[in-house]
Amino acid sequence: MALGEEPAAGAPEDAPEDGLEDAAPARGGALESFSDTAETRALLGRLQTLLGDRAAREGALERFRVIMDKYQEQPHLLDPHLEWMMNLLLDVVQNKTSPADLVHLAFKFLYIITKVRGYKTFLRLFPHEVADVQPILDMFTNQNPKDHETWETRYMLLLWLSVACLIPFDLSRLDGNLDTQPGQTRMPVMERILQIAQSYLVVSDKARDAAAVLVSKFVTRPDVKQKMMAGFLDWSLCTLARSSFQTIEGVIAMDGTLQALAQIFKHGKREDCLPYAATVLQCLDGCRLPNSNQTLLRKLGVKLVQRLGLTFLKPRVAKWRYQRGCRSLAANLQPCAQSQRESKTHVETPDSEEGYDVPEEVESVIEQLLVGLKDKDTVVRWSAAKGIGRVAGRLPQELADDVLGSVLDCFSFQETDNAWHGGCLALAELGRRGLLLPSRLTDVVAVILKALTYEEKRGACSVGTNVRDAACYVCWAFARAYEPRELQPFVARISSALVVATVFDRNVNCRRAASAAFQENVGRQGTFPHGIDILTTADYFAVGNRANCFLVISKFIAGFPEYTQPMIDHLVTMKVSHWDGVIRELSAKALHHLVQLAPEYSATHVVPHLLAMTRSPDLHARHGAVLACAEVARSLHTLAVQEGRPVTDFLDEMAVQGLKQIHQQLYDHHLYRGLGGELMRQAVCVLVENLSLSRMPFRGDAVVDGWQWLINDTLRNLHLISSHSRQQIKEAAVAALAALCSEYLTKEPGQADLAGQGGLVKQYLAELQSPQEMTRCGFSLALGALPGFLLRGELRQVLAGLRAVTQVSPEDVSFAESRRDALKAIAQVCRTVGVRAEGTPDEVVCRENVAQIYCTLLDCLGDYTTDSRGDVGAWVREAAMTSLMDLTLLLGREQPELIEAPICERILCCLAQQASEKIDRFRAHAAHVFMTLLHATGPAGPAVPHVPHRTELERLFPRSDVASVNWNAPSQAFPRITQLLGLPAYRYHVLLGLAVSVGGLTESTVRHSTQSLFAYVKGIQNDLQALEGFAGTLLQVFEDNLLNDRVSVPLLKTLDQMLAHGCFDAFTTDEDHPFCVKLLTLCKEEIKKSKDVQKLRSSIAVFCGLVAFPGGVRRRVLLQLLLLLCHPFPVIRKATASQLYEMVLTYSDVVGSDVLDEVMAVLGDTAWDAELPLVRGQRNRLCDLLGVPRPQLVPKPAAC
Repeated sequence: MALGEEPAAGAPEDAPEDGLEDAAPARGGALESFSDTAETRALLGRLQTLLGDRAAREGALERFRVIMDKYQEQPHLLDPHLEWMMNLLLDVVQNKTSPADLVHLAFKFLYIITKVRGYKTFLRLFPHEVADVQPILDMFTNQNPKDHETWETRYMLLLWLSVACLIPFDLSRLDGNLDTQPGQTRMPVMERILQIAQSYLVVSDKARDAAAVLVSKFVTRPDVKQKMMAGFLDWSLCTLARSSFQTIEGVIAMDGTLQALAQIFKHGKREDCLPYAATVLQCLDGCRLPNSNQTLLRKLGVKLVQRLGLTFLKPRVAKWRYQRGCRSLAANLQPCAQSQRESKTHVETPDSEEGYDVPEEVESVIEQLLVGLKDKDTVVRWSAAKGIGRVAGRLPQELADDVLGSVLDCFSFQETDNAWHGGCLALAELGRRGLLLPSRLTDVVAVILKALTYEEKRGACSVGTNVRDAACYVCWAFARAYEPRELQPFVARISSALVVATVFDRNVNCRRAASAAFQENVGRQGTFPHGIDILTTADYFAVGNRANCFLVISKFIAGFPEYTQPMIDHLVTMKVSHWDGVIRELSAKALHHLVQLAPEYSATHVVPHLLAMTRSPDLHARHGAVLACAEVARSLHTLAVQEGRPVTDFLDEMAVQGLKQIHQQLYDHHLYRGLGGELMRQAVCVLVENLSLSRMPFRGDAVVDGWQWLINDTLRNLHLISSHSRQQIKEAAVAALAALCSEYLTKEPGQADLAGQGGLVKQYLAELQSPQEMTRCGFSLALGALPGFLLRGELRQVLAGLRAVTQVSPEDVSFAESRRDALKAIAQVCRTVGVRAEGTPDEVVCRENVAQIYCTLLDCLGDYTTDSRGDVGAWVREAAMTSLMDLTLLLGREQPELIEAPICERILCCLAQQASEKIDRFRAHAAHVFMTLLHATGPAGPAVPHVPHRTELERLFPRSDVASVNWNAPSQAFPRITQLLGLPAYRYHVLLGLAVSVGGLTESTVRHSTQSLFAYVKGIQNDLQALEGFAGTLLQVFEDNLLNDRVSVPLLKTLDQMLAHGCFDAFTTDEDHPFCVKLLTLCKEEIKKSKDVQKLRSSIAVFCGLVAFPGGVRRRVLLQLLLLLCHPFPVIRKATASQLYEMVLTYSDVVGSDVLDEVMAVLGDTAWDAELPLVRGQRNRLCDLLGVPRPQLVPKPAAC
């Protein structure tokens, strides 16, 4: 990369020596060549034809952008084609007959190419003969700098002029005879070019950037610098002095001027620029750019300052710099090169130019660059870091070392994260350029290791991600900069720090940066322990998943002894007390795996440290420490069991007592209260669970009662806990209760300690009657978690208590979550106590209580409670389905004779109904349960007996469908579930579910369910008996759900669609068919006294569909429609009239031809939303025309 080019912020700038090695793009799917030659030629060749059509012009531009954008990542592929593309476009530009719009269009295409390839590559292809200068200048006379549609033209012309002005002749030769006519003087070419450049340096579009390039090329010409340079610099400084970064105009002027000055001092010769450098620096100081809130101005200020610094210092290569020598990775792998490299030693030679005088302005330059390292924006810090590296490369060794010392001062904890980030970038630049000598690596490595774990809490989040990322870049740069022997003393610390960042950093970019730095060190240094093995596991993609890093990769890497202790120490000191709760929990789980690899160290160092942290005043440290204590104790117990040793071999008496006292310490300091109490309750519940599972010797100790109190108090007060953490705390408390009871409430294995039990079951049953829903939830799950010995003799009361919670009463109708958890608890209790057909109902699931348990679960499948949260009853139905599956499989495996045929049929029918309803997730869950029960196998065949139509079901739903069908997708679910309509046992329930889906609101559900239902009905059109059976079942569903709006409203929509689709046309051959008569009766009953507009609209559509049935029913239907024409709601009157109009057009036999026109006129011309007396007259007229008796007003009964 060229000296003045700046890569994107944060991207490492490759050293020149590494050019070819890094040129190849390391990405998949890279293009091999420019493959759009033909289309591009065609596009560029037909520009003339696009002029008249704006749409075609815009389309061609957009298409060209799409083609070029494909090569943004590999622009070098365009190089062989740039010349012919430019020639095609410049032919248009240079053609004097080309209209102005065509020239602008050609320049737009040129700009698109320039944007992709970069102007520096493009510049050399512009024609730059002497004859080109005047035409370019002439084109500028036709440009309007304020025309925002043609800025590409001005931008490209300025770039073209920046090349053309480099012709190797004195520009005065182009002037010729300036006095063309008496009294008129032409401006010299030199002045015209400078005037153009100055005018475009202060415009608001991108032409400003090209003007800066033009100035740098033009002013540094030998003939121009003598005449114009001083004047231009004076103009520039005056522009800066009178401009303010507080205004938009001032920002634009300063931006263009600073760009021009930076380019001049970059491309100009030192001896030409040096006389003006001090003045420019002084003027720049007066601009106070560091105080500006414009990032670009501050960046340009830093860029100009560093160029001024390089102007003050003589260009030279510092003899004292560190030189690694061959830096080719391929050469490093050759044995001979390695031996030569090892034989070479670096000798720090003193600077031979002791008399070299460093101007005093350099101190100001360095000071401003150091300030730039602390800027709030990354691009400014990056530019300052590169400036530090460039300037330090021209300083004597002693002064350069002072600069390094100043950079190291950025790594103070009084400094902000910006200073740390800028310091890291500067260190990487110094190391990459060989300006950071091995003698200073001790100091540098120390601060880089701190930077790799830098994180500062700010409010609800933290800062420091960019610092850690930059620190990884430093490690990456050092791997390339130094010989292995130079970094050898620091390998252990650097490798451990990079591994820790790779697996334990919170941010994915930092983990990937650390992995890349580790990989670079493995490849170039070859001294990192187990480098290849670690890289294979912790690659770019593997470290993308944070949980995978903490729980899987960390365990693998910690298996290498060099990394075990540093990883454990980092977790204990940094991550256990992290501000992010997810990180604390992951850290505790990671410690569970790691302490087994260093049990002695963990017992002597980790556990005491964690116990001390549990007394910390910091909530996060306390919470993380308690979680970590729980995981470490459980892990050491597991290890002791595996090795056949007592846990006291790892945890001494002091550690055991410390673990026991955690709860009491928190209780004494009232740390279970408030928002912090939520975290501590959850953590201590996890601690109780793990200590109980670790079988700590606390049986009979008072601490068990304390733990019991905490669990009960937490479950009792769940409603006081914030909603986002309630579920986690509830689960932790229930798990802790199960472990505690199993370990500490027994005398002998499987026997309850009656003294310790203390009526626990009765206490929990009493809590089930709490008016608080969350309390019911907690104690329901608690009862479900109790071990079998506590439930023995209490099963009848437990099931009765849980059954009471599942029942809906007016005061707790919205307690869906408590009903859900009670259902879960019932299934859990049944699994715990087991099944014995001839057992007693107080002990086990037996013949006496199984029917009642099933009845409770099946009743909950009808819970369709809704509130402000939506269909909350769905949670209950889902839990009921899961519990039914668990109980049925339990019985099927152990006592299948307890599953009676009616119960089995009801279970499967209810599941079929749920599998045909409208909510995707619950439909899929029902289908999963249905398929599981159908295909479950026991020792003697199918586990579930008495399945209705088992043979047909196994044919319709083969075992392969269990895994292959996505029941969440309506397109896959409904075609399969509607096949059950052909099985009489399932038809009613499937129709009940389908009615809700077909008449629903979700477009995909409605579409696929409707298609599937119609496909089934079409298949039975020729089987009148099957069709009548289907229609009878449909009417039965309607009759059973009259006035149940959840079913009746979508069912009316379903009936409307079926009538409109001709599903029941087979019945129209008979007059007054029973189907239409009963349907009319049901519809009238449904809308009687209804004020539901949606229901009334749907019923109107059904009535219009029923007109197709001949006989007396038609007159009754018309009467009903005419009654609705005088409904109190105007919207219903209008809807009825509109649908009547369509119906009359559709069914020509309904109205006699002699009155058809009059009926249509009345329906179409009447304002049906007018006052009722007016509307009633028109309605009565329709009654006369249609031969329907006029409805009579029924007088209201007089009051007594």
